[in-house]
This record gives sequence, structure tokens and C-alpha cells, in this order.
Amino acid sequence: MRLRQLADPHSWAWQPTLFGSSSVLAGFDVKSAEAPEKSVRTLRVGEQVRHVLSEILQRGDVHDETLAKHLVTVTEVRMSPDLRHATVFVKPLLGKDEDVVLKALRIHTASLQREVAARVQNKYAAKLKFLADESFDEGGHIDALLRDPKVAQDLESEDATKD
Repeated sequence: MRLRQLADPHSWAWQPTLFGSSSVLAGFDVKSAEAPEKSVRTLRVGEQVRHVLSEILQRGDVHDETLAKHLVTVTEVRMSPDLRHATVFVKPLLGKDEDVVLKALRIHTASLQREVAARVQNKYAAKLKFLADESFDEGGHIDALLRDPKVAQDLESEDATKD
């Protein structure tokens, strides 16, 4: 049995192929290649990991000057279906020195993994991968687009026609 990865190289799901015939694994539809819905378990464990990481960073258990100087928000943790990998989205307060904070977190990944494994009782310790959370930037960009005078004019004209 060979395993072939789907379109997204960073996805956690794999599609098995047997002698040229394809089948579906983990709820993936081969034709649409859409991700399955998150299970309650992966969401729950992701929230537990997020709370543990937030507590560790808040109390200053990681001895690093960069992390001591910056307040870091753990916005989301996405767990793989097998709970062995966790993608941690972080954002420093006001978005300052984002690259420096990410580098410091990546340096201390091993100690953070050990601490998370000790506090979250799972069969396997999840490997942590830290990424910058871009959702705030995207939200700001959308807000700026909606406040553009041309778009505001269109929105006002739509509201006037409805009344």
C-alpha cells in the first residue's frame, strides 16, 4: 500500500492508493479534497494545549529575555487528527518584534513540548510548530477596505434602495 499526500503539502491527512485505485481516508473526498470537520477531541486537546502554553508564557516559566520582555498571545492551536502535531498560532502584543518572538519560541520548543506533555495527559507528546497569527492583519485589511470611501458609498446606496 502506497500513501499519497493530497493537494495541501501541510495537511495532516493522507490518501491511500492501492494499485492505482484511490479510496478515502479520514473523511476526505478525493474529488473535492476538502478537509474533514474537526472532531470534538482534537478541538478539546487543542484548547488544553493553548491554555497550558498561555499559562507557561504568562508565568515566565521559559527563561528567555525576549519572551520576558514581550507579552505573547496564543490565539489558536490546531491539532492533527492523530494528536501528534500541534500548530500554535501566536501574536506578540501590538504585533511588535514578531520575528524575534517566533525565533525565541522556536529555540525553546523542546522545553515547551516537555512541559505541555507533562500537563496534558495524552498517549503521545505533541510536536509543536509555532507560526505567526495573520488573522488580525487580515481583519484590519478587510476593515480598511470597508472604510474606503468608494465602498462606503456603495454600501450607503444599497441601504437607501432597501428603505
